[in-house]
Amino acid sequence: MTTKLHAVTDARGRPVRLGLTAGQRHDAPQALPLLDGLAPAYLIADRGYDSDPLVAALVARGTCAVIPPRRKRRHPRAYDAARYAQRHPVERLFSRLKQFRRVATRYDKLDAHFLAFIHLAAIVLWLRDC
Repeated sequence: MTTKLHAVTDARGRPVRLGLTAGQRHDAPQALPLLDGLAPAYLIADRGYDSDPLVAALVARGTCAVIPPRRKRRHPRAYDAARYAQRHPVERLFSRLKQFRRVATRYDKLDAHFLAFIHLAAIVLWLRDC
């Protein structure tokens, strides 16, 4: 069994919100709960978040979705490729989180314990970045 980590970051790639889901679950339904209470101008996400209901919900909130379409989509949606290139700090965040051995290998049996340690690692990253 695997676990997916979902993250909302600021422009510098520092974690703002983190969440876990089962590895076999689709990514798109996890985006809106993580964005509750936030009002980002743009949401930059990978292909796993490509979903018409998600994009419609983001547009209704006034957020521009920068999500490349899945390859097998019949009608690919346009996206800002230049802005999508700014997703690199998010990928660096995942790389920096996985430098913590306990995050990379997941020794914890309970999701709550694993997420708590991910939050602790995120705090350390915030403090290092100050």
